[in-house]
Amino acid sequence: QNERVLCHISNFRPVKRIEDVVKVFKLVNDEVPSKLLLVGDGPDRLLAERTCRNLGIEDRVIFTGKIVGTEKVLSVCDVFLLPSATESFGLAALEAMASGVPVISSDTGGIPEVNKQGFSGYMSKVGDVEDMAKNAIKILSSDESLATFKKNAKEHSLQFELTAILPMYEDLYEE
Repeated sequence: QNERVLCHISNFRPVKRIEDVVKVFKLVNDEVPSKLLLVGDGPDRLLAERTCRNLGIEDRVIFTGKIVGTEKVLSVCDVFLLPSATESFGLAALEAMASGVPVISSDTGGIPEVNKQGFSGYMSKVGDVEDMAKNAIKILSSDESLATFKKNAKEHSLQFELTAILPMYEDLYEE
């Protein structure tokens, strides 16, 4: 129904900052009609549900629980939200990008290695939900912008394919 789809996939632990996911979505949905898919489960699920109710957006958010084969979910998404307090690498972001989904993330840990600022998505300081929402709106505000970021995300993810990475490891071991 001409709505954008944002998603977050995780184990809903405090480090994932699920409350920030919901707050970012609220700000985006105020500007761009959207739905939020929350995939996974964990200790902060009740916090996320409560935050949705408190913000009056519970009818816009779908909690799927755990799903095997998240690529099926990602295939219908427009933006992936990853506002984590820290990430060692950002595998969830890479999986989203490989599915052609641009990423709105924090700029912590290994995420900057994966998410290319202004190309495959945007990064903001941890906890800066306003900036994350502003960046998501930039991507989602037009079909052209969204198509460009989707293409860029997919393209950027290719540099992490095994055929690209394996020779680097082999060279390192040879050395």
